[in-house]
Amino acid sequence: MPNFLLEVGTEELPASFVDSAIAQWRSRIPQSLTNHNLTAEAIEVYGTPRRLAVLIKGLPSQQPDRDEEIKGPPAQAAFRDGKPTKAAEGFAKKQGVELDALEIRPTDKGEFVFVRVSYPGRPVAEILSQLVPEWIFGLEGKRFMRWGDGDLKFSRPIVWLVALLDTEVLPIQIENSSEIIKSDRISWGHRVLHPESISIPQATDYVSCLRSAFVDVEVEQRKAKIEAQVNAIAQQLNGSVTIYPELLAEVTNLVEWSTAVVGKFDSEFLNLPPEVITTVMVSHQRYFPIFQVGAHSRASLLPNFITISNGDPAKSDIIAAGNERVIRARLADGQFFYKTDLAKPLESYLLQLEKVTFQEDLGSVGDKVGRIISIAQQINEQLQVSQQERHQIERAASLCKADLVTQMVFEFPELQGVMGQKYAIESGESETVATAIFEHYLPRNAGDRLPETLAGQVVGVADRLDTIVSIFGLGMLPTGSSDPFALRRAANAIVSIIWAANLSINLYQLLEQTARDFIKTYAKTSMETLNASLQEFFIQRIRTLLQEERSIDYDLVNAVLGESDAEYRLRALQDLLDVRDRALFLQSIRNNGTLDKIYETVNRSTRLAAQGDLDFTQLQPENLVKPKLFQKSSEQAFYDALLQLVPQTQAARESRNYQQLVDALIQIAPTVSNFFDGEQSVLVMDADPEIRRNRLNLLGLLRNHARVLANFGEIVKN
Repeated sequence: MPNFLLEVGTEELPASFVDSAIAQWRSRIPQSLTNHNLTAEAIEVYGTPRRLAVLIKGLPSQQPDRDEEIKGPPAQAAFRDGKPTKAAEGFAKKQGVELDALEIRPTDKGEFVFVRVSYPGRPVAEILSQLVPEWIFGLEGKRFMRWGDGDLKFSRPIVWLVALLDTEVLPIQIENSSEIIKSDRISWGHRVLHPESISIPQATDYVSCLRSAFVDVEVEQRKAKIEAQVNAIAQQLNGSVTIYPELLAEVTNLVEWSTAVVGKFDSEFLNLPPEVITTVMVSHQRYFPIFQVGAHSRASLLPNFITISNGDPAKSDIIAAGNERVIRARLADGQFFYKTDLAKPLESYLLQLEKVTFQEDLGSVGDKVGRIISIAQQINEQLQVSQQERHQIERAASLCKADLVTQMVFEFPELQGVMGQKYAIESGESETVATAIFEHYLPRNAGDRLPETLAGQVVGVADRLDTIVSIFGLGMLPTGSSDPFALRRAANAIVSIIWAANLSINLYQLLEQTARDFIKTYAKTSMETLNASLQEFFIQRIRTLLQEERSIDYDLVNAVLGESDAEYRLRALQDLLDVRDRALFLQSIRNNGTLDKIYETVNRSTRLAAQGDLDFTQLQPENLVKPKLFQKSSEQAFYDALLQLVPQTQAARESRNYQQLVDALIQIAPTVSNFFDGEQSVLVMDADPEIRRNRLNLLGLLRNHARVLANFGEIVKN
């Protein structure tokens, strides 16, 4: 079975595009083959800074033949008096068949003309020649460019093209105005270690041929090699390294043949905060820092670094020296910034925040800090914090953005919060305030830890809430995949912080007050519109977090949030801890089988109760159910059971011991079952409106008791 190789040779590609292009081809090429009725035994995608390639093994020599039944015009239009019309003749001609091949068949919409057409399979070479340009120019990415004098766009200029079907060159050409790139079997080796061309005899020789020319096309192999080299050097220096995944991925796609090179810097720079040194190395220079074994504190860094070279290993000393000059200059800058910033206390930078724009319609960063303080004060009131905690939180809120105007953070924005913490300590602020300045940015990315101190939690929630309300207030809501202000991530962080720290925050009240304050100052929208948008936004975030992070079944999430249930929406926003606990509890009783014991009776009662008019707040049977209207003993038993259920439900609601409520519902289940199906069963929808309403109220009361836990009408039976 034929094997096919495609290699697209280019000028140096951005590292991020290499990963993206490989992922796109891995997804799209199999689907593209399937769409053309082709199968393959294996599809291997490769990439380096100078090439993208795919090796498809075990292709058929041609498509399988296929028969297709094609529906034509209605029989009435195709034939008149038994003779074909122009419509029939045109249809037959289009399908390439004789008129006598047409068949008339009945359908749901009357009789139509059909024809069965056989299509012979096309040779695989012919199909691949058609697909290759689609694969290449179907790739998506940022900042694609034109090259030469043509209109073709790609991440970087295409220089050569290899296309082999087994041992034969598959003729393909890319025309870019006057520049024409024709496929061949000629590829190119490493720019430095093997600058000559190489001829690939057959498709399956690709990986070995390129390796002989010092090009390792397999991404995972390059990655593993780099990781092994970095760890080996660290061990030689009696140190250890942290393999930062994003850094490893980037350097992997910056080299074709990796050589780990160790460099050094002056020990005097170790007096800088380690975060400054590692930021310079990792984020700006793409180096791996080396730590003393078993430590990552201020004194744990060694005065060395590891860089991944794509050059000649024999010239590692020259490569190291060049990188040492660069990092010395960068660290010297950092040392200057650090000393200059420390020349005055952190508080003195606050005035400069008034000159920094947060958003053109929302004023300065100084204005934002004022709003953060105000929201933090509201949270303090809700949490009833101590006077000392109140002071710490408000102090942290006032200083949380001060480091944005320091020279260090201006040069290295990644260090915001990090330097604020350090400058706060050096300025005499308490450890609690300094830690909160750092923590209020957490989590910065998915998987980061959450703030652990109360001050960090409160300021973090206040900061994000101000951003969300303000941007919503300007009408700049996230849409689809577009979320330029990362508002979804901010809302997720707010909910996650509240859940992780068990903060008794009434988010509904907080949103309402923050929205009111925004409108009072900026008057960009109506209170009603802003509130509705914010509430819906947070309900969706809660829903997503429960399903994706807490692994709660979708129907159980619906049961605690409701689809369009105003009461449940309000309840969830007023008490995020309760909605989380109810969802987790429902999942646990589903998993252990307890939910099954009450599902049928409660769900049936809930569905029937919807036929009545009893509101959701009622729990007491008195005055709502009239015993004198009972006709069967099952009604009296149901009523008596509800009377006994009232104190248990109230206790469960107050203590949030929902197991107590479930136990009570399990006890009442046989009584309700007898009401429906026992010897004394009743017809709920009785012809007499008074009796019908009486029975519906019994069911409505049971539904309301169950609603303290969840809306059972949303739960799907397993």
